[in-house]
Amino acid sequence: MLEIYETKERVTADNDKAAAETRVKLKENKTFFVNLMASPGAGKTTLLKQTIAALKDKYRIGVMEADVDSAVDAAEIEKTGVRVIQLHSGGLCHMDADMTQRGLEKLDIEGLDLVFLENIGNLVCPAEFDVGAQMKAMILSVPEGDDKPLKYPLMFQVSNVVLVNKIDALPVFDFDKERFEKNVKTRNEKAPVIYLSALTGENVGAWTSYLEEAIENWRKNA
Repeated sequence: MLEIYETKERVTADNDKAAAETRVKLKENKTFFVNLMASPGAGKTTLLKQTIAALKDKYRIGVMEADVDSAVDAAEIEKTGVRVIQLHSGGLCHMDADMTQRGLEKLDIEGLDLVFLENIGNLVCPAEFDVGAQMKAMILSVPEGDDKPLKYPLMFQVSNVVLVNKIDALPVFDFDKERFEKNVKTRNEKAPVIYLSALTGENVGAWTSYLEEAIENWRKNA
């Protein structure tokens, strides 16, 4: 009888095991880990710099910058003064739990309260792989359109919070907030939607306050 081996199931199971191990280590170290996901150009690095500026006096922060190649974003984050490393995926379109686990070891999370992974830019692959983060935050920029929850359902399903960036560009793009929020709710009823501009700083405080509350709640239950 022909034997069929489901390789994807094995890959998923191995990844979930590694992600669970990462969460245990993070809990032991009392380090909160955020997986930041978005399309290329959505504003991940700019928002990360704003977030660091708002929180670095309260938390000891580290950042893992993931890209297929280059160290452009890591060089930008390094200017903020936080601990940062660049991770190259070797051509892969996402980070998985094992790659992230090794990245956390290289970053050395000892003494860090808060770690960010700026995942590789796309709305498909990163959503499929649990990396062991306590929070999955996704960024959608206004120019991308309000229909993206319909086109990339898994990303919105797995995200704990949806950040809509570049609201300073709302006057020049056909982006309907009400329609967008309705589309998000079809995929995820629990994820809040926060509108902001990483460029101007408008309403970034709503995001950092949400993050702070999540960190403190996690600490109480960790």
